Amino acid sequence: AEGNLDEQDNSHVSSESQKRPEEVKKKIAETFFYTCEDVYSGPYATDDLEISTDLLIFKHSFGYDCTRPVNLMIMDGHTVGYIAGNQVVLQNLRTKYQKYIRSSRGGGIGFITAHPSKEYFAVGEKGKKPNIVIYTYPSVRPYRILKGGTEVAYVFGDFNRTGTLLASVGSSPDYMLTIWDWKQEETLLRSKAFAQDVYKVMFSAENEEHLTTGGSGHIRKQQMLTGFLPAFLHDYMHMLIYLSSFALKVVSGTEWGNLLLWEGGLIKVELCQAGHKPCHEGPVSQLVFDEGELYSVGKDGVIRMWNFEVIDTADPVDDTGLVEMEPMNELWLGKNVSLNFMTKILDHGQPFWYAQDTSGAIWKLDLTFSNMTHDPERVCTFHSGRIEAIGVSPFTCLMATTALDRSVRIYDFGSNSQLSVIKFKQGGTALTWAPAVVNPEGGLIAVGFEDGVVRIIEVYDPKLLPGREGQAKESAEINLKQVFKPHTAAVTALAYERKGDVFATGSKDKTVFFFAIGDKYKPIGFICVPGPVQALQWSPPSHDKSTLLILCENGFAVQVPAPLLGKQDTATTYHIKNLPTQYFHFYSIKSRIKLEEEIVRREKEKKEKEKARLEWIKQQKEMGLEVEETKEEEPEEEPLPPIYIPEEPSPILCGFYSAPGKFWLSLGGYDSGFLYHCEFSHDDEEDPEKRKDEPFDVIPMEDTNDNPIHQISFCTSNPLMFCGMQDGSLHLSADVLKDYWYMNVHDNDNGQIRGICCSHDERCLITCGGDGNIFTFDLWSEEELPKELKVIIPPPRSGLEKEKATEDIKDPDAYTIEEYKQKKEYERKMKEAEEKKNKKRKELSALRQDFVFLLQKNQELPKHMQLHR
Repeated sequence: AEGNLDEQDNSHVSSESQKRPEEVKKKIAETFFYTCEDVYSGPYATDDLEISTDLLIFKHSFGYDCTRPVNLMIMDGHTVGYIAGNQVVLQNLRTKYQKYIRSSRGGGIGFITAHPSKEYFAVGEKGKKPNIVIYTYPSVRPYRILKGGTEVAYVFGDFNRTGTLLASVGSSPDYMLTIWDWKQEETLLRSKAFAQDVYKVMFSAENEEHLTTGGSGHIRKQQMLTGFLPAFLHDYMHMLIYLSSFALKVVSGTEWGNLLLWEGGLIKVELCQAGHKPCHEGPVSQLVFDEGELYSVGKDGVIRMWNFEVIDTADPVDDTGLVEMEPMNELWLGKNVSLNFMTKILDHGQPFWYAQDTSGAIWKLDLTFSNMTHDPERVCTFHSGRIEAIGVSPFTCLMATTALDRSVRIYDFGSNSQLSVIKFKQGGTALTWAPAVVNPEGGLIAVGFEDGVVRIIEVYDPKLLPGREGQAKESAEINLKQVFKPHTAAVTALAYERKGDVFATGSKDKTVFFFAIGDKYKPIGFICVPGPVQALQWSPPSHDKSTLLILCENGFAVQVPAPLLGKQDTATTYHIKNLPTQYFHFYSIKSRIKLEEEIVRREKEKKEKEKARLEWIKQQKEMGLEVEETKEEEPEEEPLPPIYIPEEPSPILCGFYSAPGKFWLSLGGYDSGFLYHCEFSHDDEEDPEKRKDEPFDVIPMEDTNDNPIHQISFCTSNPLMFCGMQDGSLHLSADVLKDYWYMNVHDNDNGQIRGICCSHDERCLITCGGDGNIFTFDLWSEEELPKELKVIIPPPRSGLEKEKATEDIKDPDAYTIEEYKQKKEYERKMKEAEEKKNKKRKELSALRQDFVFLLQKNQELPKHMQLHR
């Protein structure tokens, strides 16, 4: 049976059944299922938009939100589930095939948890009055929808051991703990879990009447009384909290690595290893009680097994409250591993564990600790944390990404596979793929890093290297071609000039550095700008002159022409001081726009009132009634709001050229909600800080007052503009932004879109976000698309196999290009000064020798001929 049970509102409080005992709620049949339409949250489009809502078809998820507290669910021996933005991904680890389940309302997903039988899984969502949707497995059909358990978002859920009950806990503001008879979509118990952030709720493995909540600065043991019926819940709700003061034991982890044994709501002892060594070198992220043993999971990459009886009977022996004990077994996964969560599965009767590594991996572990134990296996690797930048190949279906996890990764988005990874000493912050005019083979990538270093890397097919035919294991390899350090702070933007002659880098250190492009990039020089660089864009080929648009975080836009190698005097410094520069200092007009809108609204309201009054008078006269046509006294109007200019300038988030000297801007903060059309002026105000430049045109962007545009990209084959939003949604428009289409894609809270780009053939759209996810979409086309695009890995450079490895810059405090130049200039001056000193010393030494010789000769003369000193 399938259908819609929306009329069955589960948000009732238990007292309702007490008030209406005669009403018997209809049982939901075991065979009832919802339809996919009941849980479908597709894209939204305005009525007049002539674009299909199927314009984008979700293709693949390459990322993993591994820093989320619990983001791993095991359904069988080879299928894992995890949250990826507004989707749950079910991935087959053998075939790498993925299945996707979208959130039912587009508000995001708070938790996922598997039923003990693995026949169902629960998806707790986010958004206004979110749902918990129960799906069957492996058919992935919507089975039950639980409503009314929290106001804003679910943060955690747990089935009891028998799978008959589900506990869920909500986020701020209600922190509501709810126990569900989920098959009947009924609330059994409800209570406020705590007054601070709650991260977890778990049924006791030993006693299903007990459950524990844990969160910010608290642990609470809670108990459900057997025999409770919904009719009595309201009267006894306070007992759920009161019972936490009974002498019930809880073990918890700590930030400093030790374990705490709680009894009666108080800490009884603190457990450590011998010699007061902590149980873990860092925070304890999870404790698991399994088959009579306690496992602790640490951020130090270690899993330790403890004797639970020793912990349970531990008593303090001195005033320190510390009790020493030794683990029964332990497993260390290696350096740069930070475990967050693990869960158990039986695979052909054998117990295995899968673990979430916040460094960007999923592990398969054997914790039997026997001589037949399998080695830990890293089954998937990903970026860790937010994706900082993305770039696509100009020729084929290759893309590159970088993040603060210090890695650059290459993907084939045609076959949905990761090809290669290269790691460095610092995190990546910017990336761009060199255009065809710079590198006709299409294998060159520029990457900027948080320490101010820029690396030029090349991707190539190792099987095409002389002498390695058929020997290479990887289908693509990455080589470091060149490295240089133009900046003292993080590199935030990289841009190639349209003719391929100049390469520009921008940084938080308020400088833009220019390089001449050749086999090796040669420094031309740098300019200083009024603020940290947010973005760089060279003028398109349609413009007569080649100019660079520099957008600064603090509201400044700067335009400069491309400098040429050899035209600058770089004998003593790379600082270019004579480059023609135009400035635009954004001056807020949002308050004035709002004021004008309010005046128009009031005028319209007055006209409508007057029209209604005249219409009433007309009706009265038609009825033969006399009416005095005296005008009513108008009530005193509220004063109009004053013009407001924010003290701190709103940050520029992104922008692009519209015509020579003209550009569009998207801003955050107070000035979000509009796209601003701006133009560089030709006035002679020398101090950029004193400028007050206003946009000459604006376009209001619906629903963007608190959700500004962070990224903008264009598709040229269809005149489409794609906008990446702060809340992780994707907006697109085709007609001067009047009509638009949008869909929630990345996480609504921390999935700000940080990159959007189209593939070389504009058949695929790629997004990356602050939630660590990378998504690809097929762009709808009237032409039939090939099922799988064949990737072409660029060939290696001629002579690459004979080259020595490029020496990398590993010291974060290494000199920048300018600092090195200044150091050399200082050393040259010091050397010159030293040479002058040496010359003077030699002259003085010669004079001394002459003087001594003269003294000697004077002494040899007869006394009457000697000169007196």
